[in-house]
Amino acid sequence: MGSSGFASRVILKGTIKKLATKMVITSGNEEDKGSQEKESKEETILAMLGIIGTILNLIVIIFVYIYTTL
Repeated sequence: MGSSGFASRVILKGTIKKLATKMVITSGNEEDKGSQEKESKEETILAMLGIIGTILNLIVIIFVYIYTTL
């Protein structure tokens, strides 16, 4: 049981080292900045749509509850 714990630690360390070596540092090109700004704007829009959708769902649930209790 002790040896299997050691083996899993070794495998985990190897995986972390592989992930660390695969990370690449890119320079801040204008294209990268533009795409990052575009992605950020898209994420903001999607977040707002999610919030609006949640609020609309809550309003529908309230109206259905009121309608069914009358």
